[in-house]
Amino acid sequence: MLDANLKTQLQSYMERITQPFEMVASLDDGDKSRELSELLREIEAMSDKITLREDGDDERRPSFSLNRVDGDISLRFAGIPMGHEFTSLVLALLQVGGHPPKVSDEVIEQVQALQGDFRFETYFSLSCQNCPDVVQALNLMAVLNPNIKHVAIDGALFQDEVDQRQVMAVPSVFLNGEEFGQGRMGLEEILAKLDTGAAERDAEKLNAKEAFDVLVVGGGPAGAASAIYAARKGIRTGVAAERFGGQVLDTMAIENFISVKETEGPKLATALEQHVREYDVDIMNLQRAEQLIPADSEGGLHEVRFASGASLKTKTLILATGARWREVNVPGEKEYRGRGVAYCPHCDGPLFKGKSVAVIGGGNSGVEAAIDLAGIVEHVTLLEFDTKLRADAVLQKKLHSLANVTVHVNAQTTEITGDGTKVNGLLYKDRDSGEEHRVELAGVFVQIGLVPNTDWLKGTVELSRHGEIITDARGETSVPGIYAAGDVTTVPYKQIVIAMGEGAKAALSAFDHLIRTSVSDAA
Repeated sequence: MLDANLKTQLQSYMERITQPFEMVASLDDGDKSRELSELLREIEAMSDKITLREDGDDERRPSFSLNRVDGDISLRFAGIPMGHEFTSLVLALLQVGGHPPKVSDEVIEQVQALQGDFRFETYFSLSCQNCPDVVQALNLMAVLNPNIKHVAIDGALFQDEVDQRQVMAVPSVFLNGEEFGQGRMGLEEILAKLDTGAAERDAEKLNAKEAFDVLVVGGGPAGAASAIYAARKGIRTGVAAERFGGQVLDTMAIENFISVKETEGPKLATALEQHVREYDVDIMNLQRAEQLIPADSEGGLHEVRFASGASLKTKTLILATGARWREVNVPGEKEYRGRGVAYCPHCDGPLFKGKSVAVIGGGNSGVEAAIDLAGIVEHVTLLEFDTKLRADAVLQKKLHSLANVTVHVNAQTTEITGDGTKVNGLLYKDRDSGEEHRVELAGVFVQIGLVPNTDWLKGTVELSRHGEIITDARGETSVPGIYAAGDVTTVPYKQIVIAMGEGAKAALSAFDHLIRTSVSDAA
């Protein structure tokens, strides 16, 4: 089941287990149960503190639970946690086996203090890079608090259950049988939803903070680079981010990051945060900026207000809020988001196995999505508004070689339709003839680019007609002391490596501004 490399890695981890526990498998006569049995036997052989039983009676088969011998833990995997979920399996084994988690004492205490009955179920796909964060967070909570139970379910393996519950996007989380949330959620986000007083307490803490020398708003590549370069100057630096990692968290394969042959977005995002934490940087997560109040005079303090009710002040400010997926803005899109309308083919594609789907967008992202989906679903219809596809020639050649893909150019999507619970079709208009067409399908994947996160900045710094922050060669905006970097700006070519360089430049410019301002004040 495990290749030699994975076995070697896993063996080294198993040596960290300090408390005995058992794995209890619920199996049937299927091939997947035999695969799971083989995997669990290999794990059992790696530590004398692990025992395996195959007499489980769980309804979901194949599945297995991890039970500490002297503790009350309810943690289960329904399926075979390989692919992106292999790390989730390793962490679960370690944590059930007594290895301390890498979270703060404050967070641990917050989890342990939760009162009530919390039965979580998470549907994931093995190709979903967003799912492990959710699975790992809920697994850890189940280890720390006996009131919390969690089962992670491979949606592709339990298709009937997925259809019955109308799960059309992963990760999808249910709490006590009711929908709890969709999409990437970290431990802090889940706690914020369960502990209703947490946001208010965090806001009070932020309001009490002294003014920063440099405040970075945004935690993507540009924001991380800004924070590191600012902190290295020895000045008081803070980062406030809605989610650390930004759009990188939603990126599958990264093969053009110089010096790194290949990696994945979540791995890079984790590395970025770890690097920032090596310095004296105040990281404030789950903070969505809502209002900017620029300083009323040269050398004054800029203020940023957040949705949580918190407010932070700073001598210089770096805006690195990035961008989000652009929407088609047609009837049905918002109504059926997460119920057939999706933006991540890698995450949600497996849920549409054997069904027909559409991809909107003929650039590289759209064509890559269509190619990937063609290997999973029954049929893909690709719609491009322009008169021709805009993807690279090599991608177009691959796309046109696929028998189960139909391409329509000069096609304007006019509506996404559904039956009230899920998507059942799409309407588009031929821009040449004006003729309208309907396509019967189960899912629509939107891949039409990005829009900058600048709605909250209107009327403060100068924006382009596309909503991007206009900056000069030094990264400075139209307001002295306020800088911007990354995908949120007018800088061309939205690439990770460019965003990092721009972030570093903005931090150096902010430091230069601080020096010049302090010298001027002294004079």
